[in-house]
Amino acid sequence: MCGIAGFIDSRFTGDGQHLQALAKAMGHAIAHRGPDGSGEWIDADAGLALSHRRLAIVDLSSAGAQPMVSSDGRWIICYNGEVYNAEEIRRVPELAAVRWRGHSDTEVILESVAHRGLERTLDDINGMFAVALWDRTTRSLHLIRDRLGIKPLFLNVAEGRTYFASELKALHAADLSFEIDRASV
Repeated sequence: MCGIAGFIDSRFTGDGQHLQALAKAMGHAIAHRGPDGSGEWIDADAGLALSHRRLAIVDLSSAGAQPMVSSDGRWIICYNGEVYNAEEIRRVPELAAVRWRGHSDTEVILESVAHRGLERTLDDINGMFAVALWDRTTRSLHLIRDRLGIKPLFLNVAEGRTYFASELKALHAADLSFEIDRASV
């Protein structure tokens, strides 16, 4: 299992050091989900931070490290899960020109989105996953779960900020607190 965490704060002003520290703290809170590596990716102008904890299974090399940037530089992904038909997607004609860096299903998702579009990629992938995908061109964050919601993705949206994580522990590390909605219980 891997772990993803991060946030986007549309009102953020400042440098990336604060974002980096908060992303690192969120990732550290879920370190048990991925002992094989960690990484952060920051876009201070957008108030965006992505954090990833890696459990290397499919591609053990550093080519599978995340957050991962697409070959065209437009897309950045943090991903937890498994795409069962990754090898099938890797062979579609639109991806024939891709110079693959490794063998991870993460890279397959990322390059498929870059070359075929997000909707087509999501229509074609079969698996269990939680994805944070940043589009540097449109400056939009896509948070995506598999159709059955097998992989967890917790969200907190308030006051121009969106936080997300594989576990609530990461949201607590961002100094977010929650109350039980007794009416819902």
